[in-house]
Amino acid sequence: MKALRWRFLALALALALAAGWAGARTLPDFAAVRAQYRSSETLVLSREGEVLERLRTDPTVRRGAWQPLDEVSAALRHALVVSEDKRFYEHSGVDWAAVSAAAWANLLNRRTRGASTITMQLAGLLDTELGRPEGGRSLLTKAQQALAARELEQHWRKDQILEAYLNLVPLRGELVGIDALSRTHFGKAPHGLDARESALVAALVRAPNASASAVARRACGVLRAMQPEADCVALGFFVSAALQRRAFKPAAGVAPHFARQWLASQPAPGERTPLNARLQRHAQQSLRRHLRELAGRNVQDGALVVLDNASGEVLAWVGSSGGLSEAPEVDGVLALRQPGSTLKPFLYAQAIAERRLTAASLIHDAPTQIPTAGGLYIPQNYDRQFKGWVTVRTALASSLNVPAVRTLVMVTPDAFFRQLRAFGLPLRESGGYYGYSLALGASEVALLHLTNAYRALANGGRYTPASLRLGQTQAAPVQAVPEGAAFIVGDMLSDVQARVPTFGLDSVQGTRFWSAVKTGTSKDMRDNWAVGWSERYTVGVWVGNASGAAMHDVSGVSGAAPIWADLMRWLHRHEASRAPQAPAGLVRQPVRFVAASAEAAREEWFIDGTQQAVFAIKSGAEGADLASVNTRFDANSSRAAAQPRARILEPADGTILALDPDIPPAHQRLWLQAAGGQALAWRIDGQRVGSGERLAWLPWPGRHKVELLGKGGEVLDSIALEVRGAVLRAPAPAQRIDAALTQGRSQP
Repeated sequence: MKALRWRFLALALALALAAGWAGARTLPDFAAVRAQYRSSETLVLSREGEVLERLRTDPTVRRGAWQPLDEVSAALRHALVVSEDKRFYEHSGVDWAAVSAAAWANLLNRRTRGASTITMQLAGLLDTELGRPEGGRSLLTKAQQALAARELEQHWRKDQILEAYLNLVPLRGELVGIDALSRTHFGKAPHGLDARESALVAALVRAPNASASAVARRACGVLRAMQPEADCVALGFFVSAALQRRAFKPAAGVAPHFARQWLASQPAPGERTPLNARLQRHAQQSLRRHLRELAGRNVQDGALVVLDNASGEVLAWVGSSGGLSEAPEVDGVLALRQPGSTLKPFLYAQAIAERRLTAASLIHDAPTQIPTAGGLYIPQNYDRQFKGWVTVRTALASSLNVPAVRTLVMVTPDAFFRQLRAFGLPLRESGGYYGYSLALGASEVALLHLTNAYRALANGGRYTPASLRLGQTQAAPVQAVPEGAAFIVGDMLSDVQARVPTFGLDSVQGTRFWSAVKTGTSKDMRDNWAVGWSERYTVGVWVGNASGAAMHDVSGVSGAAPIWADLMRWLHRHEASRAPQAPAGLVRQPVRFVAASAEAAREEWFIDGTQQAVFAIKSGAEGADLASVNTRFDANSSRAAAQPRARILEPADGTILALDPDIPPAHQRLWLQAAGGQALAWRIDGQRVGSGERLAWLPWPGRHKVELLGKGGEVLDSIALEVRGAVLRAPAPAQRIDAALTQGRSQP
């Protein structure tokens, strides 16, 4: 009895000290606790407010979303009260009956469950100084908790106390709160917990990191208090399996790649994204469905993005094919890839804006060789065929490569490089680095930037950045190309008939509403693209492999284009897409083509001052090189004349010839080929060797300068070449030997 007296004296002293603490500190109210709660997961919301993605952003702890009490199962609420605080709904913060029982048990050295109520435990969670110290709770701490619990009960309702406790209590390892535990170990929301699962949760409250067997024993006691006939053996197996389960993944949803970019932009808590939830889900499903249809063609990855033309807002962002990919974390929307023919619309827009070409201008689609510093560049068409003289409209819509390279020769790679930068394509190298292959997409671009550049064409050539934020004020637009040139390019890309030479009449690129689209395939079929726009939307699709491996027999019309068409149909399932109105400064008039071109007469759009009614090719121009047919517009005349220029076609500048050792040197010949008329003469190393557009020349070892002379002896063109092989005395200028010629080349 003496020991008991001292215990009560100590308790009285503790209560007096605790009263002093209580007078100096105040616990927050329920609303403040709820407002200050932060989940370790960030929810990415669509523009409609739907959850698109859940992404873990706090690596130190794992909290789920705050769970209102009515979203927690009744079984769990019952189990928690049975386990932790039987008289929770009866006491006002302190269970004095439990305190008395605990005191007598301590006096008699008996084990007891303790006297801490749920309210007292919550006070310890709200104020860390009231929590369990390293050496266990002192009598003073117990008294402080009791007074704090009384304060909570005076200002909080019972349901608020239980709700806050369930959301703040540490449960196992890094898991805090019922939402994180329920989703991790049971794979379900807290409202779905049954009696067995609730007993396990209650056991973890008492001993969060105990062994599975200890947790099972504690859970058995709780479950039998709820259901006296409970099978504890089966419960033991269940507890062991549940504690090993990890169903709560760090991220989940339909927009993982966008979510990372969104969070990097530091949005406000609860801010909505511009993504359309239904469109995002449809886009993800469409991409994966189509990639499955390409099974067996070595295609694993794809990406797509949808932009609103007016605002630039990102409406859909699918960065990968997910489970179909070996690298699902790679974001295909931002990865740099070769764009192939998708750069051609910007090239033709520039040539039209600079009045070098019109949509009706004729360009020769024929084999050609372009001398460069690295050797000969020989562009080929997608179908390995050549169409002869074609209009710019056909060349672009049918994606012919040789006309595009010829156009780049007119524009120059450096000027085209600057044009692409104006469209927001941040190419890493210079125009000279890429050379003439820039016309065919030798650079690397991101799908987001490329799609936004097409959006600039849809907006009359006006460029603004794409937006990841909903309702963000747009920057002042940059006029990348004149509005008239952008309109003409869009009109050509929407022309079904102009696609026929390459894609046929039933191409997947065609839609029942107005749209403009361009496909592209990079070297060795590593990347496949389809990018285009309607009245309201711009859609970009990439298909390929994140590893860079080549696809097998996948082209623009079989790879990315079907996905693009599916998205466009979905976007316009309830709304029309009308063709844009022609801007000021454009004229439309009938045109016809004479002899060289098989294209039918039609009406064509022109920038005012470049229009003409008849397009024809001068005699002898069929063999002309890149610069031999260049339309020149006179400001005082609406007619254009083809201006052929004399030039050496063969051999190319810098050619190295190897004489064949199996053929006598005197019997070998090199054919010199020129264009520009019959009144031409040839001079090699200062000596005239013949005349005409074609000449057989007897080569001898050494470095030589070959010049093409005009009628008056003026130098029209010149090249340098080198001959390697057997030593041979230089022939006299008049020497003529008729023999076969064997010519070999290698790059310098």
